[in-house]
Amino acid sequence: MADTQTQLVQLFAPAKGELAPDLLLELRSILRLHSISPQELFYKWESYSIKMGGLDNLNVDTARDLKKDIQDVLERETRGKHARAADKRGVGATPRNARQGSDLFGMMDGDVSTSRVPMSGVSGNQKRRREFETPASKASKAHARSSPTESRNLSAAKDASVPFQSRTNAGEVVQTFNDHLDIPEPPIAPYSEPRIKLKANTDLSKFAYKPMAMKLSACSEVLDDRIDNFLSVVQEHHKLEDSAFGNAASQSTSEIVAVGRIASDTTEGKLTPGSIVLETSRRTGAGLRIPLRLDGVPSYDFFPGQIVAMRGSNASGEYFTVSEILEMPLLPGAASPVSDLEASATRMRSGGDESVPARPLNIIVSSGPYTADNNLDFEPLHALLDRANNTSADALVLCGPFLDVEHPLIAAGNIPQLPPSLGVSSDAATMQDVFRGLISLPIQRLTQAVPSITVILVPSVRDAVQKHASWPQDRLARKELSLPKQCSIVTNPVALSFNEFIIAISSQDILYELRREECVGGNLPKEKQDIFARLSRHLIEQRHFFPLYPPTSKENLPKPTVSNGVVEGEEPEQTSAAGPMLDISYLALAEWHHVKPDVLITPSALTQFIKVVNGVLVVNPGTLSKKKGPGSFGQMYVNAPIVSDEDKEEGQPIAHRLYERARVDVVRI
Repeated sequence: MADTQTQLVQLFAPAKGELAPDLLLELRSILRLHSISPQELFYKWESYSIKMGGLDNLNVDTARDLKKDIQDVLERETRGKHARAADKRGVGATPRNARQGSDLFGMMDGDVSTSRVPMSGVSGNQKRRREFETPASKASKAHARSSPTESRNLSAAKDASVPFQSRTNAGEVVQTFNDHLDIPEPPIAPYSEPRIKLKANTDLSKFAYKPMAMKLSACSEVLDDRIDNFLSVVQEHHKLEDSAFGNAASQSTSEIVAVGRIASDTTEGKLTPGSIVLETSRRTGAGLRIPLRLDGVPSYDFFPGQIVAMRGSNASGEYFTVSEILEMPLLPGAASPVSDLEASATRMRSGGDESVPARPLNIIVSSGPYTADNNLDFEPLHALLDRANNTSADALVLCGPFLDVEHPLIAAGNIPQLPPSLGVSSDAATMQDVFRGLISLPIQRLTQAVPSITVILVPSVRDAVQKHASWPQDRLARKELSLPKQCSIVTNPVALSFNEFIIAISSQDILYELRREECVGGNLPKEKQDIFARLSRHLIEQRHFFPLYPPTSKENLPKPTVSNGVVEGEEPEQTSAAGPMLDISYLALAEWHHVKPDVLITPSALTQFIKVVNGVLVVNPGTLSKKKGPGSFGQMYVNAPIVSDEDKEEGQPIAHRLYERARVDVVRI
């Protein structure tokens, strides 16, 4: 019991907080009722939160709603199984006293199939009575697998959007990292010049490749090269001889070290312990796959596409018995010469005056969508720009999508009235015109008010204005979008140097897909029990922004909101998520080289978090707007690096250790 309570507190309690006793009792009730583990309950809560448009707080009421949702899903699955079984058996005569569309004893409260009974199974008296019955109205007819009326009304009430101006808890800090560091007061006036020297650590020109021209031969070479490159890294790190490596698919009683890619033996479904196979490269194993037996290892956490190194043997020729999973070496941390650190500290002083202490950098990070699903007012974006103006932010990082292709109004072509200064009517407007009117104009007003700010725009595969829809993704077109000169248009993903430290950014939601596809077994060590830290560690160990392969299918991603312009009585058109849009032949552009970043920004539909993993400060700021309400953003305050006299005498590069001098807040918009 104590172990279960500890797991529930770790998974559901807020940072440095505890669970209320009544909430704890409700969660335990769900565990007992459905015989599930706390981890599985946490997954269900995450899925329910995303489905409801993003729920930040878990309390007794939301826990009871979650409990009802789990029960509803279970009942729908049960009814579906019964309906399929009835279809296979055929339909017999209708029982006596049974009304069409109801159960025999009236105990199911409307939760039964209303499928029509063939007239061959109806007696003559019943048939004659049915001919003279008053037809039921369309409004009173329930769908074959619909929920009760009360459930539909409750769902409709929950789906109602809250006006942005009526939001509560605006400006509330959801999470804080390094709360012992004070938040600096905004300057009296904006700085006269930028305090951030921006430099791209990614070759942006390579992202201008031709999309939708993928070749199978190029894809296979990229996937093979990744395995072979890791083999060299593992050999150097563990100081292994060439003879220690072998082909896991070849039958042999000798123990070898095999390096390959985790894959599934089925093309459908989630990775399970019974479906895990190791895929070799053509050079090391002729590209063969071999099932893995993992009984000899205390724990494991795998996902499709993960590059692993294992020690074991294949005595039977049918499977590879793993005795040890070798640790994957990490890239070194970033470091800079003393002269660069001193130059950064000088740049952070107002006017470069040595007598004035350096003020912390103020960096705001956000991710789209930037408006709710029922309008294109972009009120959350305006509120974010106002905060950047009021606090004289040094940098504003905006991750797409900006004009989301999954937005129901964008998908339906319902364009609002654009500002008159554009000189374009809504009927004749292109997506570039909409971007210029709804996004570029507010950014221009911000840069006029704060000339020293640096605005960074990272595109998304869901951007309607982006012609380059494949990932890795090229930059947005600055000229077509009328963006000011303070805007830096970068690729997706990208690694940037802000003065001396490195920030890696990707708008692709890799964390959600990793969480769904991950397969965990055994007793994980303490450092891997935190799911958000574990998912972030996968990215750092794999040295890649998107190590998952193949990606999650579109059908298993969160469904977009369907436009409400549906004719009554007709089924709404089913839409699927845009998906990751991977171009396999250019996945090498998303690899990490030379050093780990100091900050990793990975916006996700999962709960916001701030973690330090292997020396990397990982931030998920959440989305600025959720489907039916406001979201959150991240704000970072970075203090100047401190160089001691001993460091100056040694003259060696100094590690940045940004996680020790940066305060990060996740704030509700």
